[in-house]
Amino acid sequence: MIRLAISSVLILSGLFVLGIATFGIFRFDTVLNRIHVAAKCDTLGALLVLSGLIVLSGLGAFSLKLALVIAFLWLTNPVASHLVARAEVATNERIRETCDLLDIDDLDPPDGSSGESSGASDSISETFSGGK
Repeated sequence: MIRLAISSVLILSGLFVLGIATFGIFRFDTVLNRIHVAAKCDTLGALLVLSGLIVLSGLGAFSLKLALVIAFLWLTNPVASHLVARAEVATNERIRETCDLLDIDDLDPPDGSSGESSGASDSISETFSGGK
């Protein structure tokens, strides 16, 4: 009876998270925001639903298979959504109209300096650019 209650709570929680993800996909305007909400909520929702099924089935071969599915989803879902987001940024010419994207050149260097180049990096850039 306890196992049924715990699995019901987990499965219903997972379905709730997946329902919120569906609402979020329709709610957001840009593709990158939609990918973000889908990746986060799908991963969590699938974890909760599959965890509920593991609790419901008890320990055994079936629960081990479900645990492997959880591990596979947790490894592949963020990578796949990241690749889809990178493809969207690379192929959509109008992406800057709807999203604020950072260029690597706009970021501060890791040492905290204001972006002024040192002599060593000047010589490296001269080497690769063929001089000034």
